[in-house]
Amino acid sequence: MMSPGKSGSCGACSVSHPRCIRILLCDDQALVRHTLATWLGAAPGFEVVAETDSADDAIAEAQRLKPDVALLDIDMPGRLSFEAARMIRTISPQTKVIFLSGFCHDNYVEQALSVQASGYLLKGDRPDEIMEAIRKVAGGSVFFSPAVQSRIVIDPGGAAAPPERHSRLKLLSRREIEVLGYMGRGLAKKQIADAMHLSTNTIGRHVTSIMNKLDIHDRVELARFAIREGLVQP
Repeated sequence: MMSPGKSGSCGACSVSHPRCIRILLCDDQALVRHTLATWLGAAPGFEVVAETDSADDAIAEAQRLKPDVALLDIDMPGRLSFEAARMIRTISPQTKVIFLSGFCHDNYVEQALSVQASGYLLKGDRPDEIMEAIRKVAGGSVFFSPAVQSRIVIDPGGAAAPPERHSRLKLLSRREIEVLGYMGRGLAKKQIADAMHLSTNTIGRHVTSIMNKLDIHDRVELARFAIREGLVQP
């Protein structure tokens, strides 16, 4: 479901902000989405150009509107938000991605960094912190919540996970981690194939590879592993 933002809703832009920061909001929780839109719409320098409740709709709106910033929830039904972020950056390279989540799992943070997200915020952050993050990211910088900053390294070259961090997920490729995330949600191979726009045979090969690398040969145990590793919420 898509709800277009009101163009030109930031009346102060013509005075103190010559150009509004155009924002795409994506969160499957209507209350969170509408609250954010209200906050941002009332603040000078921001324009919410669209609201969506799914990653697929966010991709479509990013392609259509080319926003400055896409603010994406992480844990939503359907396509994984990390894959959506990667696609948004491909179809609209000027769009900066900020993830918004209620969780600060290492693997969420690492996946956000792997798709070159410019920020990672927590839903408990204050509205002024969220606005500051959007301004900084739109200006070409990065912004991470304090709880996230403690888990990463930020230098002039950008943000990255500490090199000493080890996880069994390191054994898997990016695609395999995405497949495992869908498995953690209980999706069958055909459903995963549809979500990732791959063939069922390709997904089957990924599943076999995942099982061999992790030495877990039961789909239920793989799903439990995905949940423990923070790839999906239980």
